[in-house]
Amino acid sequence: MHHPENPGGRPTSRDVAREAGVSQATVSLVLGGKWRGRVSERTAALVRETADRLGYRPNLAARHLRLGRTRTALLVVPALTNEFFARVYTGAAAVAAEHGFGVVLYPSPEGVGPARDPFASARAALDGVIASSMAAGALRAIRGTDLPLVMLDSDPDDPDAAAHVNLAIADGMRQVTEHLLGLGHRRFLHLSSAVASWTFDVRARALASCLRGVPGVELRTAPAPLDVAGAREAAERALSGPGPRPTAVVCDDDILAAGACKAVRRLGLRVPEDVSVTGFDDLALAMAVEPELTTVRLPAERIGERGMAALLAVLGGGPPEHGDLPVTLMPRGSSGPVPAA
Repeated sequence: MHHPENPGGRPTSRDVAREAGVSQATVSLVLGGKWRGRVSERTAALVRETADRLGYRPNLAARHLRLGRTRTALLVVPALTNEFFARVYTGAAAVAAEHGFGVVLYPSPEGVGPARDPFASARAALDGVIASSMAAGALRAIRGTDLPLVMLDSDPDDPDAAAHVNLAIADGMRQVTEHLLGLGHRRFLHLSSAVASWTFDVRARALASCLRGVPGVELRTAPAPLDVAGAREAAERALSGPGPRPTAVVCDDDILAAGACKAVRRLGLRVPEDVSVTGFDDLALAMAVEPELTTVRLPAERIGERGMAALLAVLGGGPPEHGDLPVTLMPRGSSGPVPAA
């Protein structure tokens, strides 16, 4: 449906009112739950059905903000064992503080069943939510609410989010691939994250597409859990399998890359003389291992800053900033020329 009042944007209460043939005040009463005794059952049902059909979500948070709400945002991330999300929080909290907002952190406990609904007690005290696509369990609870949702590192076509903040993930994988192809590598192992997430799907697609059509290239994939021990086992199995051994291991994450480096050594080989290894993230870990990891630096603090800025824009009725955040290849000691045959 075309929204003349709001070209290309999300449907507004005015669109719902026009479509249902009622006033905007009636739409507000019905969707705000204050219609009984003022609007007929039939009209209320019509307004709800129209709002659903148009995909309209009342931005209650923006309305309450003008009434002086709590000025609190919820940041939903996977378990906090990953330093990356601590840095995202730092960025979000810094921007929030400049605007008199607070940020409440909600880690989604991975692997222990669905996350406890963070809204049961806090819903009334929140103005909006910023969430990582990796915190899938907690997100199911959020999608049913009327709180504006800003998604980080997630599918830009997801209609539930009021705004998206993404990184140039595919470009990061392209930088890695060109670096390794330039060093002469043709036999690749992709040590991929076994965690199902849009961001990891993008990495796999970008790697395959960069290698497609390059003469003599072989690409194998081995999924691995996001921990060093699991990554080491998966890499060891893949590197000692039948056929010519891969000379470059491209990892979805620095934690996987640390496991891959251990696997190479356990097999009596050297990094990078026999096998090159690359990571993704540029966490503290990348500089802590020897040799230091060639990896892609993701601007974690900037993601948090941009996520909070996008939520403030949505609450203020303005457009959030567009464009993916750039990422940078950091070439270090874990990648080198392809070994002589």
